Amino acid sequence: MSARSDSPSLAPPLSAVLLSSADAVQGVLEGRSLTDMLAAVEPALRPATQAVSFHAMRHLGWAGAIAGQLVQRYPNTRLQALLLVSLALLVRGDEAGVPGMPAYAPHTVVDQAVTAAARARNLSAYKGLLNGSLRRFLRERAALEAAVADRPEARWNHPGWWVQALRRAYPQDWQAILEAANAPAPLTLRVNRRRATREQVLGALAAAGLAAEPAGESGLVLATPRPVAQIPGFAEGWWSVQDAGAQRAAELLAPRDGMRVLDACAAPGGKTAHLLELADIELLALDVDAARLARVRQNLDRLGLGGERARLQAADAADPHAWWDGRPFDAVLADVPCTASGIVRRHPDIRWLRREDDLRRTAALQARIADALWRTVAPGGRLLYATCSVFPAEGERQAEAFLERHPDARRLDAPGQLLPVAIGATPAAQRDGFFYALFAKLS
Repeated sequence: MSARSDSPSLAPPLSAVLLSSADAVQGVLEGRSLTDMLAAVEPALRPATQAVSFHAMRHLGWAGAIAGQLVQRYPNTRLQALLLVSLALLVRGDEAGVPGMPAYAPHTVVDQAVTAAARARNLSAYKGLLNGSLRRFLRERAALEAAVADRPEARWNHPGWWVQALRRAYPQDWQAILEAANAPAPLTLRVNRRRATREQVLGALAAAGLAAEPAGESGLVLATPRPVAQIPGFAEGWWSVQDAGAQRAAELLAPRDGMRVLDACAAPGGKTAHLLELADIELLALDVDAARLARVRQNLDRLGLGGERARLQAADAADPHAWWDGRPFDAVLADVPCTASGIVRRHPDIRWLRREDDLRRTAALQARIADALWRTVAPGGRLLYATCSVFPAEGERQAEAFLERHPDARRLDAPGQLLPVAIGATPAAQRDGFFYALFAKLS
């Protein structure tokens, strides 16, 4: 999350932030990505809008349940979003606060929400409804909350089907997984060993007044997040932003000099770059989205990893006939599409955009991609199956089914399911949720 000054004198008006955040949340309610919605926000408002909309996403189940008791029918989705955002901001007093936002008294939030509605197209006629609803919440909060306390969405701020799926899969850990998803993530860097050492980056951070601590083999976790362009070494390509759990992928595939390597679902390019940092390899990076593949090239260029060593191609990994020249790969990274249920704390809208039947669709696609890529692995070569999911249907069940379909595959040592770690852990020990299964092709 981008940082900004906590000084109210430098902050944009709260009414403007609430309306901008409501528009972002409205986009999510209508099925659009929060990332895309925030990209359209004017730069002066974007940091505060991101802070408030992220907070709203983390409280949307509770806010929705409360709002359902206050308003029976909404004249439009924009009013619903503004009410949800305002309720979420009112609950911030129970916690450490909204990162990147000044503290506001409840009556200020109500006043500014009504001001936002009064000044907004298609909302001004409903400012009385909004005002009455928010003031009723402040008067009757205890009773309103008690009425929804047993609802899974209100208690855990995840869809009910999501909560039930985790309870079945992880009887001992499901609550910790849900709580971790609502904890803001630290900013974790991966040092580019071809441009700098971890000690060199630590020294530069310290000189700039930024505290950090090592994590994993190449990681650094900042004590306080900052916009990346403000962190020493960004322009010089000393590091990339990458969660500690995601950094395991390239380390597990363990490329060696001279290998021919495939990164099958490469965008946005963090794992692609890491592979190139670890060894002098011949790498083909695929992604079905040409626009996202352009981001991979930009990242590689910033890190000094472009050139002939890395070839990028827009293609469907599940259709090797369209892109494979028949030369087998020594190592293949199959970071397949998934529900992204393991990275919800960084993308809190994901839980509200997914549907239960998405699991079935993504699992079928994952199996199709893994089977197609297995044909491209050289005898004696390895394939790393990876997802940023915590659902077994996209992890362990996929790995077991893959072995059944491919008798020439042998499963090697890999961590399997990495559950997210956040609550109660030091920043250096935190990570998102990932699944890793490593297979060797018998000669």
